[in-house]
Amino acid sequence: MAKEELITMEGEIDEILPDGRFGVTLDNEHRLICYTAGKMRRYRIRSVVGDRVHVELTPYDLTKGRIVFRERTPGQGPGGGRKRGYKR
Repeated sequence: MAKEELITMEGEIDEILPDGRFGVTLDNEHRLICYTAGKMRRYRIRSVVGDRVHVELTPYDLTKGRIVFRERTPGQGPGGGRKRGYKR
């Protein structure tokens, strides 16, 4: 069990940084450096500039966070454009 509960906020990705990190601007105009959660990496959920995301913060350091959810963008179909290999 965590000592302190995590803070969850919403924001928008405004910059892609090296090493799998992102610059995120929250709705209250604060800027964070965030990384993607393990499940997002496992299921290969890609994030681009302009995506709306949910970010978890610890109360100890409010300048870093973890992206835990990417909101669906309108016009994007389910599953995206999956490339087909050769047929077996």
